[in-house]
Amino acid sequence: MEKKKRVVAGQQANIIAVTMDATFFFERAVRSLDRLHYDKALKYFRRAADYEPDNPVNHCNLAGILSEMGNYEESNRVLQHILDSVDTAMTECYFYMANNYANMEEFEAAEKAIVSYLEKDPNGQFLEESEELIELLGYELERPTKLTTIKCREGFFEHDKARSLLEEGRFAEAVRILQRLVKKHPDFMAARNNLALAHYYMGQFERAMETIRQVLELEPGNLHALCNLAIFYQHMGAEQELAGQLSLLRKMYPFQQDQVFKLATTMGILGEHEGAYRLFRRLTKAGDASLDPCLYHYTAVSAYNTGRNAEAQRLWQTTCKLDPDSDIPRFYLSQMQEAQQNGGQATISYHYHLPFEEQFRLLEKSADGIPDHMKRDPLVRSSFFWALRHGDLETKLQVVQAFGVIADSEVEDALRDLLIDPKEDDYLKKVAFFVLRSIGVDGPLPVLMEGKQSVVSSMPFSPNLPVWEQQWQKVLELALRHMQKRYDMIQQHDLETLWVEYLSRVYPHVQKINKIEGWAAALEYLTAKMHRRAISYEEVATRYAISIGTVSKNVKLIDEACRLKEKMDAIFPKFASAVKQSGES
Repeated sequence: MEKKKRVVAGQQANIIAVTMDATFFFERAVRSLDRLHYDKALKYFRRAADYEPDNPVNHCNLAGILSEMGNYEESNRVLQHILDSVDTAMTECYFYMANNYANMEEFEAAEKAIVSYLEKDPNGQFLEESEELIELLGYELERPTKLTTIKCREGFFEHDKARSLLEEGRFAEAVRILQRLVKKHPDFMAARNNLALAHYYMGQFERAMETIRQVLELEPGNLHALCNLAIFYQHMGAEQELAGQLSLLRKMYPFQQDQVFKLATTMGILGEHEGAYRLFRRLTKAGDASLDPCLYHYTAVSAYNTGRNAEAQRLWQTTCKLDPDSDIPRFYLSQMQEAQQNGGQATISYHYHLPFEEQFRLLEKSADGIPDHMKRDPLVRSSFFWALRHGDLETKLQVVQAFGVIADSEVEDALRDLLIDPKEDDYLKKVAFFVLRSIGVDGPLPVLMEGKQSVVSSMPFSPNLPVWEQQWQKVLELALRHMQKRYDMIQQHDLETLWVEYLSRVYPHVQKINKIEGWAAALEYLTAKMHRRAISYEEVATRYAISIGTVSKNVKLIDEACRLKEKMDAIFPKFASAVKQSGES
């Protein structure tokens, strides 16, 4: 017996100490879950949360088992406690709460929670599940869920918005969004490519070139950037660089439809019509092309430019059916038929819009100004911006006049820039100033005129007059009101210029103005004469309800003061040649 006791006493104790901590209870909870013992799992998760109350995972596990057991309300109380007191950044709690509310058929609360998750969660772990839940909620609530942004995809949302702005021709707004997006996400190549295109559409060629080179530095094989670079080389007249770029593009065989379309359009613009035709034909055979009139137009152009006239005619006729309200396919059909009758071959653009000259011809014929669809057409607007930067004076005057009808924030920005551009003509700036004021731009405007920087008030541009009387303004407003429907923006500007010129010459000995109608009628008469429009004293007197004698007297006063017959060119510098075509009726 004594021996036995000694043996036992000599042995080491085989005892393992149990550490009762959060990990211990978590492991017990998981084993209980594996055995479907939910009550035990719940008890162990509670103990784990008690041991580490500042660990949000423990609380989240507790909320999860409560939800599994159908105790959705208590689960949500735990989840709300996490957000309120433990970890406000644990945004997945909103997703779990939304599911609990949905299971309780509290759909309004579920919608609020899922929106909070999508707007606050930076990772998007449950993005697909959230989209499914939103679809369910839309069905149950019988309305779409209002969602302004998804945080984990905020770059994509901004990019989609910028692309929409480009499609609407609102290039300056798109540039601002894309610049912010590129700064925030430097590796977002699609945003960089679209930023380059936005600069290009606005005629800012150097900025476009710099942006596209940045893309290719980051991603040398980017197809969209390579295509844009080739077009830019063509614009620069860099024949050697263009030849190398074309050699590279000819070897490419993209599979994604957007890349096929980009390459096809690029090849067409670069005169590689056979390659463009093959690529466009691939797209027209790829399913949804039957709904896209633009694609049929592009394919028709490539067919025509490769001598497939019968196919081009058939494709444009299809385009007419798909887009019955558009003048574009009918215009190019007539161009093709006219060229065939004359035994020649017309040059046809791949862009789905009318040539710039044809757009202006239609605008001049239209009594209602620029149609809404043309105002929104990005290629039409791009043509205007390009012409304003790179056209001659006559073309720029036409663009400024068109901008007076479009009258949006993009137009305002472009005209403001023109006022301070040292390379632009002073007469063009005066017309731009007039247009800005006519579209409601109030307040002083910075202007660089005659080499001098100044700030001009919103009154008529009258640098030689120390005051601007209310009666003078009334004369001007009455004349412009009568002229609005029958005279274009340039002619209205020239009436204002004439009135300011007269007042500047006779100041301070300006006659007292008793009948504003007589002066307004005289200004319209003289403006019409300057623009070679048929008009008589009787016609203008009837329009303003004034006597012929009054009109005649005021016409003579203005004419003598300004010496219009001798001083026409001095009053309207560089205008005489431009007005012959743009101002006659």
